[in-house]
Amino acid sequence: MHMQLTDWLMVVFPLALVIWLVVRTRRMTRSVADFMAANRCARRYLLCTAQGESLYGLVSAVAGFEMLYVAGFAIIWWQKLTVVSSLLLALSGYVLYRYRQTRAMTLAQFLEMRYSRNFRVFAGVVAFTAGVLNFGIFPAVGARFFVYFCGLPEFVALGGMTLPTYAILMVFFIGTALALTLAGGQITILIATFLEGMISGLFYVVVIAALLWLFSWDQIAAALSSPPPGHSLLNPFDSLQLKDFNIWYVLLGIFTSCYAYGSWQGGHAFKSSAATPHEAKMANILGKWRDYARGLMFVLLAICAYTFLHHLDFAAGAAQVQGHLKDIANPAIQKQMTVPLALTHMLPVGIRGILAAILLFAMLACDGSYMHSWGSIFVQDVILPLRKAALEPAAHLRLLRWAITGVAIFAFVFSLFFKQTDYILMFFGITGAIYSGAGAAIVGGLYWRKGTATAAWVSMCTGSTLAVTGLLLHQMHGSPTYVTWLPAWLDRIAQINGVWMQFIAQLGAISTYITVSLLTCKQDYNLDKLLRRGAYAVEANVSIAAPVQKKITWGRLAGFDAEFSRGDRWIAGGLFAWTMFFLGVFFVGLVWNLVSPWPVVWWKHYWWIVGIVIPLIVGTLTTVWFTIGGLKDLRRFFATVATAHRDNSDNGRVAPAEPDKR
Repeated sequence: MHMQLTDWLMVVFPLALVIWLVVRTRRMTRSVADFMAANRCARRYLLCTAQGESLYGLVSAVAGFEMLYVAGFAIIWWQKLTVVSSLLLALSGYVLYRYRQTRAMTLAQFLEMRYSRNFRVFAGVVAFTAGVLNFGIFPAVGARFFVYFCGLPEFVALGGMTLPTYAILMVFFIGTALALTLAGGQITILIATFLEGMISGLFYVVVIAALLWLFSWDQIAAALSSPPPGHSLLNPFDSLQLKDFNIWYVLLGIFTSCYAYGSWQGGHAFKSSAATPHEAKMANILGKWRDYARGLMFVLLAICAYTFLHHLDFAAGAAQVQGHLKDIANPAIQKQMTVPLALTHMLPVGIRGILAAILLFAMLACDGSYMHSWGSIFVQDVILPLRKAALEPAAHLRLLRWAITGVAIFAFVFSLFFKQTDYILMFFGITGAIYSGAGAAIVGGLYWRKGTATAAWVSMCTGSTLAVTGLLLHQMHGSPTYVTWLPAWLDRIAQINGVWMQFIAQLGAISTYITVSLLTCKQDYNLDKLLRRGAYAVEANVSIAAPVQKKITWGRLAGFDAEFSRGDRWIAGGLFAWTMFFLGVFFVGLVWNLVSPWPVVWWKHYWWIVGIVIPLIVGTLTTVWFTIGGLKDLRRFFATVATAHRDNSDNGRVAPAEPDKR
């Protein structure tokens, strides 16, 4: 076993603190709105920290390790392009602001308000199916990580049977996340994930410092420079022969982020938990600042693991890791466990335990929020719309808890039997594409008065059909039972990776939504009523009236509106200026390298400054900033929830007269 007593203590004490506080606060949940959306009482720092922790789980860390181990700093260079799109989406409040204005608890509730009840049920079924399939590999990836990271035996004799250790760990991890979730729904999830995120934020800095002490930058740069031409992990212009994780992967990701922004419903309750639409927008902006410390830590973990396995100074430890990897029969699992096995051999006692705590928190936060999401979606968007009468609050909460438990059981069974054959991020691309039609229906429904229910149906069916077909072909390809008599063109489609399959499904959904809307729209839709503005405004949604501005200003480009305080302007404006500066650096570097390529030594210095030093400084400062702001918001949250009014009619049902029946 690799973990020592000190390591276990670093895991157990923070986890016990989180569980103790959750147990003390579980009685705050007294209504469906509490369980589903924390009664919409969360402020920006609390929401930002909790949401950031829940959306980047252990499975995402392992997926990131896979990508960074293959592509190194080269993929980070091209990902600078995604910073622009994500910044503009965050600053503008794109989708999230209008979605929060609708006061919908789930995305499919909004789809009923905008289109029809039948479409809500159909979208709920599709979202639930895509979500539980996507979530299905989370427990297996997390449990396997801890088996190899902690040095546990692969099999354990129990009750006369020999069981896989990862299956036993799955029961423990899923059971813990389920218990925290059932305790109080979104309120306990919000509190637990905030505490986990706050503790992890402090731990990020400790792990970063340890890695920079264990590995010199010269060692890291030498290892990253060792691959053959066309596969460089340091020079992005000498990495164009890298497969899967290349510039096309980034460009397709940008398209998906714009098209499907807000459509994926893992952790959807965080979008509904904000005290106001403006707080939701500011939480999203603040999340960009919070990403620095976490992002740097995971990048360093991956590239230091690569250095450990490829630099002569660590040859003895690398040989031990390679020996363990040879014992793993499944090539996909080998790729997933390469970095974790390297980490457990190279990290000292104490730091190993801190990293284990970080990743355990990430797993519990993500698993809990996903169970809550898919279980509540099944109840809110499939079962309830089919009922003629509303459920009593107690029966409603009981049904939600049973559905969440069902999701947990499905995830365990799926993880136990599903064979992984591709990179995790590619699997995410395929399963995410099943819900591809939702992107067109959401954006069109929030921004386009001519979007119709018929168009939403057609686009959803088109996107889902294309995605499911791709998933089945991809899963069968290369297996002993693969149908070899399929046409050559269909066989080529089966070999396309998950990201390209997702892109094809999205194009199909967009084209059908626009075409069918133009053919079937007879009367423009009343968006003011949907967004509760103008004559339909409610107090919680009312924004400060802002004068119409025709002149383009830097403030407008940065997303400022009349709701922005002076502090908000500094936060958003600083992020905008910071991002624009580094975008300028990117384009200068792009043109410079196209005209006169930089030598490797220049890239070495560039990544040391831009990739390590600057993120470390920013990450350290933002950790202090978010810890102070988050604790203030947590105290305010407790006070607000304790005195908040409970409305039993606020349960996710839509009045029959509201949907657009066109």
